[in-house]
Amino acid sequence: MTPELEGLLAGAGLDPRAVADLARTALTEDGEVDVTSEPIFAPEETATGAFTARQDGVVAGLPVAAVVCGLLGLETTLHAADGDRVAAGRVLMTVTGPTRAVLRAERVALNLLTHLSGVATLTRRWADAVEGTGARVRDTRKTLPGLRALQKYAVRCGGGVNHRMGLHDAALIKDNHVAAAGSVTKAYQAVRDMYPSLHVQVECDTLAQVAEALAVGVTSILLDNMSTAELAEAVRLVAGRAELEASGGLALEQARDVAVTGVDYLAVGALTHSAPAFDIGLDFS
Repeated sequence: MTPELEGLLAGAGLDPRAVADLARTALTEDGEVDVTSEPIFAPEETATGAFTARQDGVVAGLPVAAVVCGLLGLETTLHAADGDRVAAGRVLMTVTGPTRAVLRAERVALNLLTHLSGVATLTRRWADAVEGTGARVRDTRKTLPGLRALQKYAVRCGGGVNHRMGLHDAALIKDNHVAAAGSVTKAYQAVRDMYPSLHVQVECDTLAQVAEALAVGVTSILLDNMSTAELAEAVRLVAGRAELEASGGLALEQARDVAVTGVDYLAVGALTHSAPAFDIGLDFS
């Protein structure tokens, strides 16, 4: 990995070694031999290819795709930056090297690049939908195994913000915690007693639970499966004493209606579990 590429990844909040490990794992899934390309192309034959957008949207994952190519000895040049809005036909990255290696890198690089750009593009649609309301779009832990850091990075590229990275960096007291503990108060106090300075969010599905959460000093509340009328009432009840996040099967078409209720965040699991792939192709010159 070049120092420039390592710097790009680190500057984006990604671990270069973890990205390289992921790329190696992905490449090994194709096996040791390409039985299609090796009979057709001699080892010394070279090619140049251009990764080109086939649709409009937001790109994410270019340095990750470059890592894949670099592991196979290819030279890459980036022609766009992660987070850029790009139009169909835009060349995003060019790659040069042995033809066999270019073809071996193609699908692995595209799998990562199209997925992450799809996450970024969907996130941008949500962010645009709530623009000017003061609310922000936030992701969840509904991520693909092994890809959480990259998916959450793609969310940032699309204008969204990250929720907790895992179970270790923030507490989220959900309905099952409350049911097993006996009440919001008992669950919250247990977490607060053990971790006095930890960020703690409590999920509430009724206004009565919101009032209980406020009474024990909760400063971050997840409003689960509430109507827009209930969300607006929760905003009035809280009156700025806690940050509020709307959650529960939100659809893009209702994003602005939810945002204008006054909540601070919209929790959107679909950003990472249901984003359609962004159409990108590799064209040989």
